[in-house]
Amino acid sequence: MEDNKSSMTALVSAFGRAYHSLYDDPKIFDDSLARGLMTDDEFVAMSGYMAGGINFFDPERAGSFSDTQQALKWVVQTQIAPTPLARARYCEEMLSDAIMTGTEQYVILGAGMDTFAYRNLRLLDRIHVFEVDHPASQQFKISRVKEAGWEVRDRLHFVPADFTADDLISQLEEAGFHRSKRAFFSWLGVTYYLTKESILEILTQLAGASGGGSFVMFDYADEGLFHSTVKRVQNMVAMAQAAGEPMKSCYSYDELETALRQAGWLIREYLTPEDIESRYFRNRHDYLHAFEHIHYVLAVKGAPRVERR
Repeated sequence: MEDNKSSMTALVSAFGRAYHSLYDDPKIFDDSLARGLMTDDEFVAMSGYMAGGINFFDPERAGSFSDTQQALKWVVQTQIAPTPLARARYCEEMLSDAIMTGTEQYVILGAGMDTFAYRNLRLLDRIHVFEVDHPASQQFKISRVKEAGWEVRDRLHFVPADFTADDLISQLEEAGFHRSKRAFFSWLGVTYYLTKESILEILTQLAGASGGGSFVMFDYADEGLFHSTVKRVQNMVAMAQAAGEPMKSCYSYDELETALRQAGWLIREYLTPEDIESRYFRNRHDYLHAFEHIHYVLAVKGAPRVERR
């Protein structure tokens, strides 16, 4: 991973959350700190870049907007923001429930520009937070946190690691992670880009290194991803390919359940695109809607299976 690539990917994600916090109403997920991770010049440049993206995402629609702000809104709300906003909301809701029942460690795999530890300072009196990311991405993030002047609590731990190559658990333990204690692992926006073998290996490592009652929450694509007739799904796959980070994995429900069980996890809750639409996007009057073919799953170590919704 090159420094500029990791930095740009992180900034695009931060931009989507920042735009939503600044301009959209009602909020799906209000990341009020995301804008602070970007300079003014970066935010303006990113706005222009995104607005110009209308010519890629939907050329026929490009001429229908009266100004670039309308084009920007369409691009962000249609293509960039829906999944990052809803999955972050769901993840933090599930994390809150887990903390109420004794979870003491929160591990963010592929943390990027995540701002949880800076938005929830009081929670860091109760839990340890471990931000795991590629060294290049993490160094960029740390530099932006310092520039923003945000408080870094003692219970926030930075773990530089490529979790597809490094010994992830050893890296976590060196940062203070305890195998015997309950943990909540968030793994957002990552599984698409890994092989199924890598996904299974990582899930197995996480289960083997965490106490009973620990959780893992992640998003994934269903088996229709690569054959979808939905234009914005086709755009998503094409963008990943063009960026040199092609999407590699998608699952049927039964296939995913089998992989999780093999790794030591059981499904606690499973959200389809229809579930996500109903829970987070209902009654909106803008372009924000749940992304087709994208599902969320919450799995637990050592709990009874629930029926598919």
